[in-house]
Amino acid sequence: MSFTISKEFHFSASHRLDGLEAGHPCGRLHGHNYVVQLELSSADDGLDKNGFVRDYGDLSSFRNWLDEEVDHRHLNDLVTDQNPSAENLARWIYERWSPQFPELSSVRLSETPKTSAEYRP
Repeated sequence: MSFTISKEFHFSASHRLDGLEAGHPCGRLHGHNYVVQLELSSADDGLDKNGFVRDYGDLSSFRNWLDEEVDHRHLNDLVTDQNPSAENLARWIYERWSPQFPELSSVRLSETPKTSAEYRP
């Protein structure tokens, strides 16, 4: 058995994806109002003394980073070693934050209300 918690965050940013067919809309500069959902998990016996997987307040450092470093930026300038697709962005966020949050079990990133990508190692 295990416990899972999640918290949702929002940011806006631009990007473009290289290597697509001519005329593909994602090859042009465009932006999204992104939604990021962090999921953290713990085994039954892994809850802290307060009964938490992790205190939601601990995630304020992620919110601050998102607001200061990612919101209203051009994602191609931040993710320079790969296309900033939703899939790659979810993995990029996971790799950046899993050392600080060892309970991090997945990152879900939505570009639109109907589309999302999830990275779950």
